[in-house]
Amino acid sequence: MSLRLDPSFREALAASDRPLIGMWACSGSPLVTEVAAGSGLDWLLIDMEHSANTLESVLLQLQVVAAYPVTPVVRAPSNDTVAIKQILDLGAQNLIVPMVSSADEARAAVAATRYPPEGVRGVGSALARSARWNRVDGYLQESARHTSLTVQIETVAGVAAATEIAAVDGVDAVFVGPSDLSASMGLLGQQTHPDVTAAVLEVFAAVRAAGTAVGVNAFDPAAADAYVAAGADFVAVGADVALLARASEQLAARFVAADGSERASY
Repeated sequence: MSLRLDPSFREALAASDRPLIGMWACSGSPLVTEVAAGSGLDWLLIDMEHSANTLESVLLQLQVVAAYPVTPVVRAPSNDTVAIKQILDLGAQNLIVPMVSSADEARAAVAATRYPPEGVRGVGSALARSARWNRVDGYLQESARHTSLTVQIETVAGVAAATEIAAVDGVDAVFVGPSDLSASMGLLGQQTHPDVTAAVLEVFAAVRAAGTAVGVNAFDPAAADAYVAAGADFVAVGADVALLARASEQLAARFVAADGSERASY
């Protein structure tokens, strides 16, 4: 049986003549993710680190997103071999691993995505959606070709090691996280502080010099525009839960009085 595989995130980045624009899917709702999948964005980041997403909800979201021309990327909760194995076995082709601060940590993430002898991924293809329950000829031998790995640099140590991280064989892209990076720099909550921005651009330069794709998280439109101008290959510009939070606040500001009662006239 042949498996219809969409282009990996690695292939989508290589084929694009512009930065790929995406958003986070954090609600845990397949319905909300399906709404986002049909938006016209290039990619969706289904998050398991800072959200209510579980293996079951990620599976459902991968299934609904498959009907749309958008690339799903799943962020693991941590750089953990078992967690990565489970996510890949669900059928995720594209993985983001958070908090990678050294080349050794990057190599561990790569190993978790590869079967032996190249890695340590456990073999359960007869049990897993990824191989369609052993219905895909050659899946074990070809799986790495269809899987992309993005690692996140989110610490001062990661910035210093960006060149070595980007050069690790099997790392297809580096995604900079200004939120945790700002905290690591003693600037908690100041993602657009000039020092944080400078550190992000330092990572950009190091990663691009290594010939690796680089992206960043930037909910501030001005910051996103600046990072695109600086050469970002991909940018996450919003999140489902953040969009709902801000839009519902706007409704409240428009239709509800300051004391919480409804306005007398609309």
